[in-house]
Amino acid sequence: MSVFSANDFDNHEAVLFVHDQATGLKAIIAVHDTTLGPALGGTRMWKYESEEAALADVLRLSRGMTYKSSLAGINLGGGKSVIIGDSRTDKTPALMEAFGRAVDQLGGRYIAAEDVGTDPTDLEHARRATRHIAGIAEGNAGDPSPATAFGVFQGLKAAVLFRLKKDSLAGMRVAVQGLGHVGFGLCKLLKDGGAKIIVADINEALVRKAVTELGATATHVDAIYDQEVEVFAPCALGAILNDNTIPRLKAHIVAGSANNQLAEPRHAEALMARGILYTPDYALNAGGIILVSHEGPSFDREKAMHHVGRIYDTCLDIFKRAEREERTTAEIADRIAFERLSKARKEKAALALAS
Repeated sequence: MSVFSANDFDNHEAVLFVHDQATGLKAIIAVHDTTLGPALGGTRMWKYESEEAALADVLRLSRGMTYKSSLAGINLGGGKSVIIGDSRTDKTPALMEAFGRAVDQLGGRYIAAEDVGTDPTDLEHARRATRHIAGIAEGNAGDPSPATAFGVFQGLKAAVLFRLKKDSLAGMRVAVQGLGHVGFGLCKLLKDGGAKIIVADINEALVRKAVTELGATATHVDAIYDQEVEVFAPCALGAILNDNTIPRLKAHIVAGSANNQLAEPRHAEALMARGILYTPDYALNAGGIILVSHEGPSFDREKAMHHVGRIYDTCLDIFKRAEREERTTAEIADRIAFERLSKARKEKAALALAS
């Protein structure tokens, strides 16, 4: 398995493969770019179909974190880690501690947080072996998923205003794919905002909970694409916007928390061609990393959440610029993020020459 020739390799600074025989840990940690600061990114535990699939995921996700931090205006780089295994059966405190030892090998170049298949408790176990952990009680910010959900909600509202010219979600139909920590949190905010929610998840217990507690309507996991709604909110895994699913969408807007929603960059053009407003995922789901960037002894939750709320303005700026330049919102988000990275790189190079 070659890293340098992998399709998703994008000049990553470091890729660490980890194995701990005692606990069964098999993990990959990718550091994409540390121009703006140490690479911060979540730890995903998933039963990948192959090691190649795990590598592709961690390379794509870590690059996305670089652009996410840059677009959000925070001084952190992009990194990500994946643990190969079933989080329901393979995860143990000892395995997470072994993962912490792996993180520590990078000496602070990578800071781990939670993601799909992990939670703050798991990261507390990893913290026993390294101080390079974020999103736990020690940093005072705690679980970042409510902040991520709030940021998605803000960006979704911006999309509704721009595309549908409505400043309220009352009566809006939203199809939410995935009811994890962020997806379910988004559903709560949507309900409070007066939206009508249609949900789907492979976890039937979570679907029942959404129906009972939030008055949601349940549908099959595959039928979620076919719903007559104003907004489709993908909040599960990536690559779900592809040649098969995009023609099925009946929504005017795509706005959800999942990372790497586009199977390929060209799918942003496919959405645009159909008149569907795509809210770039890493612009929308930056709430968690924004919250974590405020961690420390002087953590101010109100200030941090105000920063998260600015995702609304970021998304509006992307929509307006994309319309003005007649380009996809994905391309514009990338451009804005790259412009900040490029400026920082030039400043670093100038400082190096001066010294």
